[in-house]
Amino acid sequence: MSESDNKAVVLLSGGLDSATVLAMAHAGGFDCYALSLDYGQRHHAELAAAKRVAATLGAVEHKILPLSLDAIGGSALTDRSIDVPEAGGEGIPVTYVPARNTIMLSLALGYAEVLGAEDIFIGVNAVDYSGYPDCRPEFIAAFQAMARLATKAGVEGVKTTIHTPLIDLSKADIIRKGAELGVDYGLTHSCYDPVDGLACGRCDSCLLRQRGFEQAGVADPTRYA
Repeated sequence: MSESDNKAVVLLSGGLDSATVLAMAHAGGFDCYALSLDYGQRHHAELAAAKRVAATLGAVEHKILPLSLDAIGGSALTDRSIDVPEAGGEGIPVTYVPARNTIMLSLALGYAEVLGAEDIFIGVNAVDYSGYPDCRPEFIAAFQAMARLATKAGVEGVKTTIHTPLIDLSKADIIRKGAELGVDYGLTHSCYDPVDGLACGRCDSCLLRQRGFEQAGVADPTRYA
């Protein structure tokens, strides 16, 4: 990999999955430019976690962009009138944020073009993905095809690649991989509805995280309410 080819934009939420992806990209020899979105989520614990993770896992730069998706609403993560569910149900859950990954990838694509980067990493997962439509392989493939058409860089022949190294992994596999790379999961935050800074232990995200640590045989460093 030449010096001009090793820049990558890594979408970093501050959660377990994105921290693992950042560690994987860094271990793969990329100079990682972390990008987080302050999209009007109901708490900022994950953004504080993203800052900790970026500093610890060797990001060259960490940008946090403001994006007021709460002005649109439609999700329990951006609209406080919608309760965060305590357990999973059928269909797409109310924690789905309309078009969030599409918007985030679009911003990452713009950032990558400015940097001269051909690679974007995102921690979507199609195994423990809670039913979100924008975590599916077909969505990623469609976005990558669009990315190669939508930018000046693409028109000039740059083949932007969207990397999804976790897409076929279970949560336990992700945790094992991160543990091998030295990820400190105590720095991350996954809870949708924290209580006084502590993870609720009841939402879908907390339950997936708990099960993942149990199945991986790795101690869970999460502080639960």
